[in-house]
Amino acid sequence: MRLAVPRWAGTLAAKAAAFIAVMCCALAALLGVLVHVSVTDRTVGQARAAALSRLDDATHAFEAGDAFPPGAGLDPPGLPAPLRELARAGRRGTMVAAHGDRPAMWAAGPADGRRALAAEVDYSQQSRTIAGLDRSILWSSALAIGVTVLAAAFAVTRVTRRLHGTAQVARRITEGDLDARVNDPRTKDPARSRDEVATVAAALDSMAAGLQAKLLSEQRFTADVAHELRTPLTGLHAAAELLPPGRPTELVRDRVAALRTLTEDLLEISRLDTGRERPAVYSEELGALARRVVRASGTDTGVRVVRDVRVETDRRRLERVLGNLVANAHRHGRGPVTLTVDGPVVTVRDHGDGYPAYLVAHGPQRFRTEGGATGHGLGLTIALGQAEVLGARLTFGNAEDGGAVAVLTLPEADTGRTS
Repeated sequence: MRLAVPRWAGTLAAKAAAFIAVMCCALAALLGVLVHVSVTDRTVGQARAAALSRLDDATHAFEAGDAFPPGAGLDPPGLPAPLRELARAGRRGTMVAAHGDRPAMWAAGPADGRRALAAEVDYSQQSRTIAGLDRSILWSSALAIGVTVLAAAFAVTRVTRRLHGTAQVARRITEGDLDARVNDPRTKDPARSRDEVATVAAALDSMAAGLQAKLLSEQRFTADVAHELRTPLTGLHAAAELLPPGRPTELVRDRVAALRTLTEDLLEISRLDTGRERPAVYSEELGALARRVVRASGTDTGVRVVRDVRVETDRRRLERVLGNLVANAHRHGRGPVTLTVDGPVVTVRDHGDGYPAYLVAHGPQRFRTEGGATGHGLGLTIALGQAEVLGARLTFGNAEDGGAVAVLTLPEADTGRTS
């Protein structure tokens, strides 16, 4: 299955491409400037040498009284003013300046103290050569930058796609899919060198395998212990029923019943931990089911149906979830306890001290209770596990005015809604 590149991966690729583009632009600019300066210096130097050579010829002709060579003369029109002043001051110099509609390289020197002797060389070809070189540098730099950025983006995208695959596997493991593995090809072939992404993938696969082995071992241990306890507990229950009436007999029967409940809870948790539980889905009217749960609990829980609805669910598992929530509210909270049905959302609330902070933040944890509470902390764990089997969402919180609030959100049936 091909993985789509996520938004964060695109951002990483864009940042890498932008960084590479900036570096390419800086390098291209540096190389372009160096080439431009080098070629310009050489071209200007050649034109300057030609202009000075022609000025020397003009100087010899002036001193000999001969005719000036072409392009030379005294105070010729078009001679740049700074160069004219330099020559009248008794110094020689060169300058590129326009002469008519074309550029020219001028060379000037002193003649008789009042006039300047100057010569000019056509600089049009050299100017066109430098301009063409600059255009070539610009276009070649743009092309090189574009190709480099595309290649870099492609390479970075391949890396980010692998990172995304690794992150996706990590999320699947977090959600309980312990069979998920990255299986990076670079971790399978010893002959291939490993990069950093392959090292992370191998570490994640190793961690997942170790975690899976440990959890499976714990699940087998829990299931085996619970299963082995059922037989002696059955005999113990039968023996307790034969005891004569009295307070000691009631205590024994109560403890045996508690052990049987604990054993059945452990077996149920071990089945939920396997992740192989599947619901038997039927259409149920949620309000009527909630009333049955309250009647079966034998408590004074108030039922309020704001909006009744039919849901596609497993009745036995849903009754288990709601029964555990109601029982927990009466056992660890204070009355009044209310069960509210508002569409596919069922809320169970008491008016006690509320859920512990760890439970609100991280969910129920088996065999953990606080505040001197009795029990084993398995009721809410089972409720959460059965809710996940149903495809429902169970959250725990505390009301602002006190009391614990458990909210179960069920998938709603497409048809059959009543009000």
